Amino acid sequence: MKIVTRDIPPRAAWALEQAGIHPLLARLYAARGVHSKDELDDALARLLPPATMKGATEAAVLLADAIRDDKKLCIVADYDCDGATACAVGLRGLRMLGAKHVSYLVPDRVVDGYGLTPPIARRVKEQGADVLITVDNGIASVEGVRTANELGLQVLVTDHHLPGPALPDAQVIVNPNQPGCGFESKSIAGVGVMFYVLLALRAELRQRGVFTAETQPKLDALLPIVALGTVADVVKLDPNNRRLVAQGLKRVRAGALPPGLAALFEVAARKAAVATTFDFGFALGPRINAAGRLADMTLGIELLLTDDTARAQELARTLDGINRERREIEGEMREQALEIVESLYDPEDEPPPALCVYDPDFHEGVVGIVASRLKDKLHRPSFVFAASQAPGKEHELKGSGRSIPGFHLRDALDLVAKRHPGVLLRFGGHAMAAGCTIAEEHFEVFEQGLAAVAQEWLDAATLTRKLETDGALPVEYRRADMVDTLQREVWGQGFAPPTFSEEVEVLSQRLVGEKHLALKLKHQGQPVDGIWFGRTEPLPPRVLLAFRLDADEWQGARRVRFLVEGAEI
Repeated sequence: MKIVTRDIPPRAAWALEQAGIHPLLARLYAARGVHSKDELDDALARLLPPATMKGATEAAVLLADAIRDDKKLCIVADYDCDGATACAVGLRGLRMLGAKHVSYLVPDRVVDGYGLTPPIARRVKEQGADVLITVDNGIASVEGVRTANELGLQVLVTDHHLPGPALPDAQVIVNPNQPGCGFESKSIAGVGVMFYVLLALRAELRQRGVFTAETQPKLDALLPIVALGTVADVVKLDPNNRRLVAQGLKRVRAGALPPGLAALFEVAARKAAVATTFDFGFALGPRINAAGRLADMTLGIELLLTDDTARAQELARTLDGINRERREIEGEMREQALEIVESLYDPEDEPPPALCVYDPDFHEGVVGIVASRLKDKLHRPSFVFAASQAPGKEHELKGSGRSIPGFHLRDALDLVAKRHPGVLLRFGGHAMAAGCTIAEEHFEVFEQGLAAVAQEWLDAATLTRKLETDGALPVEYRRADMVDTLQREVWGQGFAPPTFSEEVEVLSQRLVGEKHLALKLKHQGQPVDGIWFGRTEPLPPRVLLAFRLDADEWQGARRVRFLVEGAEI
């Protein structure tokens, strides 16, 4: 591992500090491309206007007409946290804006696969719907939309994924990544797109005289759910996404959150009053995602929809149980996957440039997480496969891959498909994450094909893990209140949480819980505790560490400790 320090543009840091930003925050923001205090304004009024998102105005007209004509609306969701939150925001928002008949349908990961397929379109029609609305999917559903059209359904596609060569023939498409859309935030999540459609619909209803500025529903009540979906989908936190998340967090901390989110905070043993993006990404999001991975995402959507506290607590406990099961399955699969990978090369050598792992006992719902863990541990593009559980598809393997910077996974799959026609039955994704389906008999051909592409595209520099940090931590900021100041801010994908790096003295080290390294360190001449989760190998007496700041509570006192992220040894 190579620890590198981010560049801090001195003029930007100085300008931010002069504008009243805390000196440490000014340095951190400048290193992340912020030039002025104005960019940090998270007021709702600073959100990009809905009219700049292509299709939003047309979608508003379609939905306003449907509400006026008392049509039946059905939302087709996706089975991850972004899809679940987008569905809940859509249902809650449409009801707030006057829709009387709104239902939803979420495909089953195993039986239905991803997106709006022709069978899903038929099920929507059988339920008596007039208008089909996709959330977090649909941009690639050319066949599904065609079937819906043939059945006489009006189709509104809301999505954020990259379109394929052909767009579906929907009545309206709202997707900032479609050709000709000038919306600046291309990284907005599916839940954010649906929220924007609701903002446009409310504006249309105001124009029609249904509401005034005083009587219109307050859609900002939906922002806690928007924030959760945005963080959980690991989209880049550009300025617009940061505003959505910041506004959601403010409401959560003030206690203005739906019962389902409150219940999730409770089962995760987190405090909503001091909620952080970390809570959304690592405590709440995984519990909702677990439903789609191992059970039925209806559980997650119902949790986000209910206003009944007792029902919310019951559903949250169920999701917590499913998440525990998911963690057990994932842990076992990760161990198996590592054993398989380690059998592929000599321990003294470097791992192969790309990793492909399959075991008949692997669970289809967890392959993506295990691929992510492999990628994190070995810093190689990693694919994990499981046997398909869909009826009649038992000979197929479904794979999920995660990549490293410098290796575009979807483009790599495209090249494998061209070089080995017929091997990839289906594939899709983007630079850092992708999925594919292959016949079991073609696993070795796929493995060799991906390894060949990785051999060509990756060099020693790319295969060396780099950990970007913010450099040394001034000792005067090693305080518990500074931890709180940092945690209140919006950090995440593309706006990395503060990580510092310095050479420290290791005074003592011991294993806790058999898999974590508890440390006593000397930082700038003063003792400080540290913990490195998931590390069992001892450290040398002096070492360059990368760490985040955390506060540990012991016997009523709060002390700073270092959460170690990596070491250059």
